[in-house]
Amino acid sequence: MSSGASVLFDAPGPKARVRHAAYSVVVAAVIVAAAWFVLGKLSDKGQLTAEKWKPFVDAEVWDTYILPGLRGTIVAAALSIVFALVIGMIFGLLRLSDHRSVRIVAGAIVEFARAIPVLILMIFLYAVIAKYDLTDSSQYALTAVVIALTVYNGSVIAEIVRSGIRSLPAGQSEAAVALGMRKGQLMRLILLPQAITAMLPALVSQMVVALKDTALGYQITYQEIVRQGQQLGAAEQNTVPSLIVVAIIMIVLNWALTKVATLLEKRLRSRKKGRTVIPANAVLPAPGVGAVGSR
Repeated sequence: MSSGASVLFDAPGPKARVRHAAYSVVVAAVIVAAAWFVLGKLSDKGQLTAEKWKPFVDAEVWDTYILPGLRGTIVAAALSIVFALVIGMIFGLLRLSDHRSVRIVAGAIVEFARAIPVLILMIFLYAVIAKYDLTDSSQYALTAVVIALTVYNGSVIAEIVRSGIRSLPAGQSEAAVALGMRKGQLMRLILLPQAITAMLPALVSQMVVALKDTALGYQITYQEIVRQGQQLGAAEQNTVPSLIVVAIIMIVLNWALTKVATLLEKRLRSRKKGRTVIPANAVLPAPGVGAVGSR
């Protein structure tokens, strides 16, 4: 386990590092034992023979199954993450509105969207889009997947935004209001820049959820990586190796997404370090008056 700070956890102390090392040894031993047992069973069933893995060195197999599925997963995940961030930011701010009616309506929409299972929403949207021919026939499944993921993840992100902004000290808002700042300026210049760093771990987790949930699209015939892996396994009679390859690809995608978020967090923190921060209890001299003891 890394001893440095990450987007998902703080840097552990000396005792925590020793404890984590002991845990790592135990977990590694359990994983090795489990892997040995699973590999033994797969070997007994003939799933580890070279013939089962031979299709993965064929470029045509990748062009026909893996790469189209990977492209479908990335497209659906990217679109849904971007739209969910926009929707979530909007509704998160609406839930903090000074107008009670706006807060109630936004809250009802967010709670309703969070309560709908993603798979049911995908199936419903696919049926409606196909029945009324709302998009091109080749985009029925993609549209349903993106909208369903946007609605659900956007509602969760709205709660993340609301809680992230509310977690900031109230004194900052009071000081900004006392200086004559409008609420839009307060939110844009003071609250959001600080809240984004605090919200980043939760946002990354939700992005990973959106990426993994694209696999639900196989129920509405969307061409994503899991569906393509299953089709490859059925065609080549190597279901287990195909799903192992798909799992490795998904792990790499999730790792890359987390890595990008970690780099973004470091950049945001480095910007904050470069700014001059005035303590809340500092006493500033009146305009035109020099510091005590100055000549």
